[in-house]
Amino acid sequence: MRLSIRHTTRYRFDAPVFHALQRLRLTPKQTQGQEILEWEMEYENAHPEITYEDQHHNTVTLVSVEQGAQDVTVTCRGRVDTHDHAGVIGRHAGHLPLWSFLSQTDMTRPGEGMRKLAADIQTSGEDRLETLHQLSAAVLDRVEYKTGTTHSRTSAEEAFAAGNGVCQDHAHIFIGIARTLGIPARYVSGYLMMNDRIDQEAGHAWAEAHVDELGWVGFDISNGISPDARYVRVATGRDYQDAAPITGISFGTTSTVLEVDVAVEQQQVQQ
Repeated sequence: MRLSIRHTTRYRFDAPVFHALQRLRLTPKQTQGQEILEWEMEYENAHPEITYEDQHHNTVTLVSVEQGAQDVTVTCRGRVDTHDHAGVIGRHAGHLPLWSFLSQTDMTRPGEGMRKLAADIQTSGEDRLETLHQLSAAVLDRVEYKTGTTHSRTSAEEAFAAGNGVCQDHAHIFIGIARTLGIPARYVSGYLMMNDRIDQEAGHAWAEAHVDELGWVGFDISNGISPDARYVRVATGRDYQDAAPITGISFGTTSTVLEVDVAVEQQQVQQ
């Protein structure tokens, strides 16, 4: 499947910038089932300094904000060919060992509620892949997808206790419980082409867990499926913080995202 993507982020600083650097994880991965045909990024009131690969094999572009600017716009556009591998990414790669994805973070660490669900899942069977599918279904059953109830700093246990959240929360809960069960798991940020529209509400997030005979396997908990050809992987990490589209540092000011526009549509491939 050939997908055309346009992603625009507009954000504002609360005062004119003296010095600010932003890390952008907005370039899709070249990986199994995914080929990047073209990708470009444009900036208003910022300019790129360097592009590098981080410890998760994410492409990171470091940009500096122009002094005195208060609004910044980043626009990405490109085309990606994708293939359906039933969510299987394959063997582990990256600069971090596999065991590092067993350690909890502040965003994934289970509390009483998640630990109870982990105990229930653990007694249901020994097949790792089946266990993960059961876990995905159980998380969605207990945590309703509902926008506006959580934010980017909400922890997995907070969303689990509230009983609602969005794709980020579903991924963090799944990851935290998988790690409790001794299964390496990681967070994925990217895009999903919806079948009924081109313009999306935002980017998407899901989880991947490591199964010995298959390698990394994806689970979109919010939609109850494994990622197919409609999905584009952009960044991975131990939690959202590692894979966030935009993070950075500034002196004497803070930034707020004003607007995110995402459009994903299928293109016809000429034979």
